[in-house]
Amino acid sequence: MPSPWTSPSKTCGKAAQICPEKRRKSSEASKPEPEPEPEPPAKRGRVSRQAPKAKVSAPPAEKSARKGRKPQANGAASLAREDSPVAPEEASATNEEKTYWLMKAEPNSRFENGVDVKFSIDDLASKKEPEPWDGIRSYAARNNLRAMKKGDLAFFYHSNCKEPGIAGIMEIVQEHSPDLSAHDPKAPYYDASSKPSDPKWSIVHVQFSRKFPVQIGLQELKALGARGEPLENMQMIKQSRLSVSKVSAAEWKFLMDVASKKSE
Repeated sequence: MPSPWTSPSKTCGKAAQICPEKRRKSSEASKPEPEPEPEPPAKRGRVSRQAPKAKVSAPPAEKSARKGRKPQANGAASLAREDSPVAPEEASATNEEKTYWLMKAEPNSRFENGVDVKFSIDDLASKKEPEPWDGIRSYAARNNLRAMKKGDLAFFYHSNCKEPGIAGIMEIVQEHSPDLSAHDPKAPYYDASSKPSDPKWSIVHVQFSRKFPVQIGLQELKALGARGEPLENMQMIKQSRLSVSKVSAAEWKFLMDVASKKSE
């Protein structure tokens, strides 16, 4: 069944301008804007940044000694060893191959088409199964959803509330699929122009990872996004009305450090 926690879409003066986001899991246009030109494929192969080592022939005696040696285990699990004090998502903050995101939702009750679109990080934490992130009705936000890969991490951002800000972390556990709520007339953000045979909108499934003891507030984020500051190029700062935005590896690591210091 489609998730009820979605958010509305509104358009302001200029057709291409996105209005302030006042909903959970929504983008910024109530009426879908014209389909833009297709973007380059979002899913790109991940190429190792380590230069290949030159092959060196070992002396005969050394070669004999090497016979029968098994390669040591290697992989993502090594980022979070049992003897490491670093939490898995913090370890991932240094993994340049992973992609990071910021996704907004409304933590306070607000009814749209008779449905309460409230959804907070606590609501996500209470879910026993992966949660569909639905209701996105903006092409830019949708394209970001479609670029997500299983295992990516995202900041959960509380929007349209008294104290907006980053509340915690969630993980992308299932890549994009059609948003069936767009085809349901009873859903908050039904879109008659989206056909089941040719769906316009997408969802990903997310899972709770952790909640920050102290939220990183919007005013603090704005200060850190000023010219010359570490977050000056952050998409969420530059496109504040975008409900799903990209976060660079450097920005993710910086914000994880900020969250860690705030909880001390």
